[in-house]
This record gives sequence, C-alpha cells and structure tokens, in this order.
Amino acid sequence: MKLHLCAVGRLRTRPERSLVDDYVERLERTGRPLGLGPVAEHEVEDRRGGGMAAEATLLARAIPDGAALCVLDERGKLLSSPEFAQALASWRDGGRQDVAFVIGGADGVDPALRTRADLVISFGRMVWPHMLVRVMLAEQLYRAATIMAGLPYHRA
Repeated sequence: MKLHLCAVGRLRTRPERSLVDDYVERLERTGRPLGLGPVAEHEVEDRRGGGMAAEATLLARAIPDGAALCVLDERGKLLSSPEFAQALASWRDGGRQDVAFVIGGADGVDPALRTRADLVISFGRMVWPHMLVRVMLAEQLYRAATIMAGLPYHRA
C-alpha cells in the first residue's frame, strides 16, 4: 500500500527535512515486507494567496483516486500509536492501494476536504507547526510499521 504525505509547504534543507527523510527511510525498510510503502511526498504551495480553499484544491489533486484519506487536524480523533497502526492495517487488509495523509497550512485544512476524510486525527489539543506535524507523522508511520512487525521500537 503506497503512502502519500500531502502537505502544504516545502521542507527545504532544515532539521525537519533530515528527520522526515530518516523516518521515511526506516519506514520503507520495515514496512515493505508488511505491504506498507513506498512513501511519496506531495508538497503544494498556494502562490496566489487563495487561503484554505485554494490549498484544498491543490491537496485534492495530490490524492490518488480511491485512496483512503487521513487528515491531520487539531479537531481530529486522538489515537494511541497501536490504534493508528490498526487503522493502517485495516486499510491495507481491506485492499486499499493508497493512503493519503493530508497536512494543511497555517490555517489548517479546508472543511470541504476534511469532511471527505476516512479518518481525521490529531496529535493533541495543541496546535503544531505543519512542518513539525510532518516529522511527527513520519515517525508515527515508522512506529506503526514496527508495531505491525512486532519489533521492540514501540514500548507500551
């Protein structure tokens, strides 16, 4: 199952880019035997200043047809890492070929795109910078793969 990280904004040569690359590399090594991966990153930027609606249009273009859609939003459901791993396993075992994870910009994800989601999750009630959310998502995807593989990385 191909994993798509669809995000507003570009990670350039910064600490966040290094962290995402590290976790994605780990995920692809661990996840491939489990049917998780490869990972594709889709970065979009609204250069015309159209706000959340314009960002949602760009993000929607990055989501493959038929993909399970998981939106990261502060109003989303709080999941434990094992629950997140179970959601991934459920999509995989249900025959989904693609899962798209959507991270909005500074104002979040447009409600029209959020309502299309199969799952809306939150990394807590605090608001996180979208670049850090991408790092946290990459780490949680890797953690989910280790949980599914029965590896000791996740200590509950």
